[in-house]
This record gives sequence, C-alpha cells and structure tokens, in this order.
Amino acid sequence: MQPILVTEVLLRSGQHVEYCYHCHKCTAGCPVLEAMEYGPDRILRMITLDQREPVLQSRDIWLCAGCLTCGTRCPNEIDISAVMDALRQIAIEEKYPAAERDALLFHRLFLGVVHQTGRSYEAGMLGLFKVLSKTPLMDDVGAGIGLFMRGRVPLLPDRTKAASEVRQLWRRLK
Repeated sequence: MQPILVTEVLLRSGQHVEYCYHCHKCTAGCPVLEAMEYGPDRILRMITLDQREPVLQSRDIWLCAGCLTCGTRCPNEIDISAVMDALRQIAIEEKYPAAERDALLFHRLFLGVVHQTGRSYEAGMLGLFKVLSKTPLMDDVGAGIGLFMRGRVPLLPDRTKAASEVRQLWRRLK
C-alpha cells in the first residue's frame, strides 16, 4: 500500500500542506496559472484529499515555474514550489508520464546543468533542449540575440564559486 500523499509530500519537501486554508493568495499570484488545470491551492487540496493519481498526472506539477511567488504570498509560509518539486519526484519514481510535452526532458536537463555548473546555464540548456526535443533550432534566435545583447544570457556558463557545497548537496540527495 502506498503512503498517504500528504505524508509523502511532507517527508520530501518539509512542507505542511495541511496548513493551507485556501485563501487563494498563491493562485492569485501564479504567473503560469492560465496554463494550469487546477492551480496551486487546488493541488494542495487534492494532496490533502489523497487524490494521488490526478495530482501526479496533472500538468500543473510540470508547469510550475518555481518562481516562489506562491510561497511568498502564503500566510502559512508553505513553499509550494518545494511541494511541486516533491510531486515531480514522486511522479518520476512512479513512472507517471509528464503531462507536458518534453517537460521531463527539460527537468532532467536543468538538473544536469545545475549538477555540472552549480547553477542554471540558459544558453546551454536551450541548445541541448532544442537538439534533444527535436524542436526547430532557429525559432528562438531573435529573442536569444536580444537577451544576449542586453547581457541577460551569457554564452559560456558561469561556474559557481561554491562548487564543493553544490557537490555535497548532490551527494546528500543521492
């Protein structure tokens, strides 16, 4: 028998989902809400109701941008992005397909780049994603050039000075 979802999320994320009293502040501030099926506060409610399958099949857990807006707005200080991260881990382990095309590929590329460089490296991630997902390479060139010209996206990765701490975190995660 599988553990109750709220308990599993607590163990993985350290977040007490049951503290949510559904004020909807998290959902009101979510920048990707329009693309979601349920929104952050309904996902939290579904977790407390142990609606495992609809939650783990939901596109919401893959669309979460991890921007922390929801957690910042939460009066009970629930870090919903940590909850979404835990849900993605559970979905991967239980072999639920990602509800968004190429979301799992992007997730793995992001983690791989952070593992290698200690931080996000957008230009490299985008290049790898384009090649591995077989999406047209030139679709984002205009936007990419604009971001590069404004100094927003470096061509080469900037490695963290805290590489040993990052390696230690990865070891602990395994």
